Amino acid sequence: MTLPVLNHFRRPRPASRSRWLDRGLALLRPSWQAAPLRRLVQACFFLLFLYLFFYVSWPYAEPFHAELLSSKEHLPAELFLLLDPLVGISATIATRAVSIALAGCGIVLAISLFIPRGFCSYVCPRGTILDLFEGCVGRWVRGKNGASAGWWRHLKYYLLAAVMVAAGFGVMIVGYVSAIPVVTRAIAFLLAPLQLGTLRNWSQVREVGWAEWLSIGLFAGIVLASLFRQRFWCRYVCPSGAVLSLVAKVGLTRRHVTDRCVECGRCADVCPFDAVGEDFTTRGLDCAWCQTCGGACPAGAIQFTLRGRREGLKEGGEDRSKSPSPSRRGFLAAGIGAVAVAIGLRSARGTQPAALAPIRPPGSRPEAEFLTRCVRCGQCYQVCPGPVLRPSGLEGPVESLWTPVADLLHAGCHQDCNFCTQVCPTGAIRSLTIDQKRRTPMGIAVIDGDTCLAHRGAEFCRLCADECDAAGYGAIEMRTIELTLEDVPEGLFSDEQLEAMGHTEAPFVNADACVGCGLCQYRCHAALVKQRKELNQAAIAVQALKRER
Repeated sequence: MTLPVLNHFRRPRPASRSRWLDRGLALLRPSWQAAPLRRLVQACFFLLFLYLFFYVSWPYAEPFHAELLSSKEHLPAELFLLLDPLVGISATIATRAVSIALAGCGIVLAISLFIPRGFCSYVCPRGTILDLFEGCVGRWVRGKNGASAGWWRHLKYYLLAAVMVAAGFGVMIVGYVSAIPVVTRAIAFLLAPLQLGTLRNWSQVREVGWAEWLSIGLFAGIVLASLFRQRFWCRYVCPSGAVLSLVAKVGLTRRHVTDRCVECGRCADVCPFDAVGEDFTTRGLDCAWCQTCGGACPAGAIQFTLRGRREGLKEGGEDRSKSPSPSRRGFLAAGIGAVAVAIGLRSARGTQPAALAPIRPPGSRPEAEFLTRCVRCGQCYQVCPGPVLRPSGLEGPVESLWTPVADLLHAGCHQDCNFCTQVCPTGAIRSLTIDQKRRTPMGIAVIDGDTCLAHRGAEFCRLCADECDAAGYGAIEMRTIELTLEDVPEGLFSDEQLEAMGHTEAPFVNADACVGCGLCQYRCHAALVKQRKELNQAAIAVQALKRER
């Protein structure tokens, strides 16, 4: 059975068609004209990605309410993260438990049996961004798209091996290299602040730190590599693509070149995945079934058929042009490197002083398990109003890089928000209902008596208690305390006045009721440090829990 090539319409130019239309169509060549249906599907998935990221994940409304995310989430906000095959596989290996991401991985792998690496050519938003860059910039700078490659041809397989070995040791490095986490994190750091500042208020936009710039730089490097070879990262580096390439090895369909081939080389020139060999037959592990080559072939010699076809192929052969196999030495080096990295990262866990331990989102698992599960995708940053969550830098162990921590000086965790618990693709943040979230501690608030205005007797202040009561927690209560009166001239005040002056009310935290939401810390910092400038730092601060309550 021959499957249709999604191509390939070369019609005579109508006499009435304007030269401006010709110029517009020229901008789309060759890929849009060669495979218009593929490009249409790709565009639809990219628009869906943008819709989920910028609309469904947008955590603001007037008034704010607990059902804000669920009212828009007809599809999971983290859908594309669930479809990344490497996320599901590595999370399952690292945690020794089945995660929901494994279900999405299974769907993608099953489809890949019929459309090899179809996720790469039709679905992946990072691939679409690379194609857009290629169409706008790359083809004018790079020149001819050669099919040759150097030592990096099998880098994606070595990187895949490293990710799997590290996951076997309980270390999740997939978020640094996998397709969807890289793009979601970069967009969360680069474009989400622009959305927040434009649609809300620029004062809510947190200063971009070096951790964000590092992630943005990684993605920029991936894009700029396309100046060297079209879709360089997808061709040679992406370990998610390597997973799909291995599935394609046992796939049911294949690109075939028939004996009508005139060896013009157009297929090699337009192939974005370096899947066309020097003799114009197929490198099966690299072909992503984008079908651009079929649309560009002037002889109609390229067909996409079931795997077992034999008759009519180019010189009677099938897939004669095969890439050299990955070397055992490369896999050994990748494995040894991954073991060393995993041991180093695991040994650094727990070395951070308790006073500097990060405040994790509500529902986060214990720190060691959290680091094992977190894929560092940035989806929780996007759905967090305030935003409260920010990416961790290197203030803790290296393994904490880009994991979410709460910045409670910037905003407090809203009592009616559980959004971050609903979008984590690997369960590093457990799913919580609103009622569960209100009873799940992030940390515990601690008052600095030497700083607090009320405890020092400088002035009466109950800002933190009022904020806690308004949120419905009631974890801060006002108690009467005694003040030490020094050098009061005798006879200046009556005994009753001295008695009143020697007592005041000051806030105290009820540890059993406090969930560490940080609303009190944010209120104290915003009012007394930033606005009134009476304090150098907030008098109440949330500390991480040493154990789960």
